[in-house]
Amino acid sequence: MNPVCNTTVLEALQWRYATKQFDPARRISEADWAVLIQSMVLAPSSFGLQPWRFLVVESPEVRKQLPAMSWGQNQPVDASHYVVFAVRKGLSVADVDRFVDRIAEVRSVSRESLEGYRGFMLNTQKAASEQGWLDAWSARQVYIALGQVMAVAALMGIDTCPLEGIDAAKYDELLGLKESGYSALCGLALGYRSKEDRHADLAKVRFAVDEVVKHV
Repeated sequence: MNPVCNTTVLEALQWRYATKQFDPARRISEADWAVLIQSMVLAPSSFGLQPWRFLVVESPEVRKQLPAMSWGQNQPVDASHYVVFAVRKGLSVADVDRFVDRIAEVRSVSRESLEGYRGFMLNTQKAASEQGWLDAWSARQVYIALGQVMAVAALMGIDTCPLEGIDAAKYDELLGLKESGYSALCGLALGYRSKEDRHADLAKVRFAVDEVVKHV
């Protein structure tokens, strides 16, 4: 593990912005795209449950329909790649058991040895379901993955724009999610900024560190 230097990290985060206009002629290389995919897959989540799906929309015909479902934003068409981040709705006992099975497989341990952890996860899942915050909890995990891939992309010199202004119901219908147990939460356009995007040169507006960071 070779850490990225502090200067590189801060330069990448200052360079990053929500790209309004992408250069449709520029494509992310297959090697770079493979890294970005892994950055989604490797994102952390509560308990490691991964209540998400990442739909890479490759069909030009489908992508052409997305701006009308995205408040008229054209990034889904112009960007090199467009990913829809979908959340698992109604996370169930079966979802927990699927994850436990995967732990046993990857770590070569018995399922019985994981019963304590399984019980802990099920207690949380049950409480979240009964108290009405299960889907909101799952959605927060998806946003962790969104943030991770955006940061990784910035370090790679790849532009991104998250799109939360979408009609999730129409996305679900178009992408065949309605009966899948997943629902579109947001989109992420990835590619390279257009030279015509005037937003690229605007100063980044943030509150001062001492206003938003408090030491207790």
